[in-house]
Amino acid sequence: MLNQTQTQGTMRTDQGATIVGKGGATAEGPGPDVMAAATLDGNKVYSSDGEDIGKIKDIMLDVGSGRVAYAVLSSGGFLGIGDKLLAIPWHALTLDTQQKCFVLNMTAEHVKNAPGFDKDHWPSMADQTWATSVHQYYGSEPYWGRDRYDRRDDVGVGDIPAGSSDAPEAGGLKL
Repeated sequence: MLNQTQTQGTMRTDQGATIVGKGGATAEGPGPDVMAAATLDGNKVYSSDGEDIGKIKDIMLDVGSGRVAYAVLSSGGFLGIGDKLLAIPWHALTLDTQQKCFVLNMTAEHVKNAPGFDKDHWPSMADQTWATSVHQYYGSEPYWGRDRYDRRDDVGVGDIPAGSSDAPEAGGLKL
């Protein structure tokens, strides 16, 4: 069961999943702000009432916009048999770096009644009618409704032109 009291160090993002915990301050490597999608596969997802509601099966990208669109949650079933798959809007999830899991701000009962699909019958995720209904169910603003050039306020590099000598450095090398 998820320890609900461990939410110190909350960081709000306007485009993606919220990140909570102290993991970012102590993490080695690129995470948790930038992570390989494969490292999130299999991560547990908990409901707002602390129930284990499944695991991340896939991360779905909107290739045209370059955004993460959904996390596909595998819920129920046993050893992959009889699983119900759910497309969870990325923005509806919170990454808890201390518990090493995601939290969905929705009760387990509400998730149990969520629209889903099976591994052999995926919906057309590019269909805006389907996608809008999914975002409404999870109470999440559709990612395509946001300005694709919005940046987090704390980054401050959105106005640097490509090739500028003011570009940030990485490892001592000018990017």
